[in-house]
Amino acid sequence: MTAIESAVIAGGGISGLALSCLLAAEGIKVDLLEAYRTSAPVGSGISLQGNALRMLDRVGVWEEVQRHASVFDALVLRAPDDAGTELFRVDTHRSGGPEYPAAAGMYRPDLARVLRARADELGVTVHEGTRVVGISQDADHARVTAASGLTREADLVVGADGLHSTVRKLLRIRTQPEMLDFGVWRAFVPLAHDVTCTELIYGGAAYYSGYSPTGPDSMYVYIVDDYRDRSHLSAEQMLEEMRALASQYHGPWDEIVTTLTSTSALNYTRMSALFLPGDWHRGRVALIGDAAHSCPPTLAQGAAQGLEDAVVLADLLARRDRLDEDLWDEFYARRVPRAQAVVESSLQIAEWRREADRNRESAELMTDVSKLLAQPL
Repeated sequence: MTAIESAVIAGGGISGLALSCLLAAEGIKVDLLEAYRTSAPVGSGISLQGNALRMLDRVGVWEEVQRHASVFDALVLRAPDDAGTELFRVDTHRSGGPEYPAAAGMYRPDLARVLRARADELGVTVHEGTRVVGISQDADHARVTAASGLTREADLVVGADGLHSTVRKLLRIRTQPEMLDFGVWRAFVPLAHDVTCTELIYGGAAYYSGYSPTGPDSMYVYIVDDYRDRSHLSAEQMLEEMRALASQYHGPWDEIVTTLTSTSALNYTRMSALFLPGDWHRGRVALIGDAAHSCPPTLAQGAAQGLEDAVVLADLLARRDRLDEDLWDEFYARRVPRAQAVVESSLQIAEWRREADRNRESAELMTDVSKLLAQPL
């Protein structure tokens, strides 16, 4: 017997799809409502640390992920000089355990498609183009209403609908994301020669730049600088700005710049952070993933933490026979310390990137967090 027999999940991103799969695998009826499309080819690359890979295995997609991703155990640090000199190459900690690589890079839409295929296989009912506009509940059920007029009732409603969560707003939770003074340039380009793992350059033209392989012939590149509102620029102007910034880095960047030619492969966003104090649920409605906690990408843990939420919540719902405060207490005990440590550490490392002499402290904190994440959930 499970704690619930039915669930409605708002949000078809990584966290929402993962939770849908996990619950459906336990025989729980799942309706997933996504405002857009779960597998639309948007976004760029995603870095997945070992703990994320372990969670994807729990979801049942690790084997398929390996067919699309590039996996590696090393990290290269280069100098911001005219040659992009390689300073050192290190083996990185396997936070997912010895049976998983330290990290993987993947094209984000490919991961979405893999998760969606798993959801379809398990019988999840997916409603695309369905935006939640209302939530109500009583002691026994929660109900959602969509803009289309669709309504669904279930034992549990989960908001996995991201940083600007509609479900969070409908619950009248006032906590808002903190917008940071860092901007992130991202692009998806052909794989540069001799790049086999994540490589980083601290300092130089921006706070840092880096790239990761995302498959046999592709890679994800990024540069972090001070945030500026560039919404008035055309796509072509944005491309020229990123090319100008990237051209000040060298080593593999010299080849990467020559392949930065498509406006559709580029995006620029402002870093943000969120940590919801207190409970992440109200009655029979709960929040997971970025809707409850979101961090800047300095530790590459955004998706991983949402996946951990999904795995822990699904585990508790499968093992318990009722949805009560004891269940939520265990959920928070297993999730809050890890998620909070990741958000706070990610913010600290982002701030240390402003100072050239804080690299050692950053590396030590990264190691500490990796060891924490290697511990069982």
